[in-house]
Amino acid sequence: MTEVTTTPDGDNEPQVSTRKPVRRGGGDPGTRGRTTIADGVVEKIAGLAARDVVGVHAMGSGLSRTLGAVRDRVPGGSKSVTRGVKAEVGEVQTALDLEIVVDYGVSIGDVARAVRENVVAAVERMTGLEVVEVNIAVSDVKLPEEEEEEELQPPRIQ
Repeated sequence: MTEVTTTPDGDNEPQVSTRKPVRRGGGDPGTRGRTTIADGVVEKIAGLAARDVVGVHAMGSGLSRTLGAVRDRVPGGSKSVTRGVKAEVGEVQTALDLEIVVDYGVSIGDVARAVRENVVAAVERMTGLEVVEVNIAVSDVKLPEEEEEEELQPPRIQ
């Protein structure tokens, strides 16, 4: 902003004003208000990120997978991406518990490490929350013969 001021000897000289424009409302508009993120949102992000890791066959315990399979076959039912994921969400941090089934022959330690890395990256990028821990419980190993048995059995619900 440029102002013209008169000096004591009568000359009009342009002066640069250092006044800042007045901001109304208390600061940056993007920081006004509060954002809360539901546990279910973090659980969905973590569930999808964990399933993307090679070596993760499924999520959840045997019972939750069985109930989920029935739910998936019912018309109008949808796959639960939160199966096997539990999140505790605070204002700036979150902690996650995951239950996974790994494919036979993979290194469980490597799969767990890759799941942690993928989940932390996805949750922190999408939510801005700090992931303080990702606990992983491996509840089963999927054997090659089990896949063949499942494929041969006709679905119970049509």
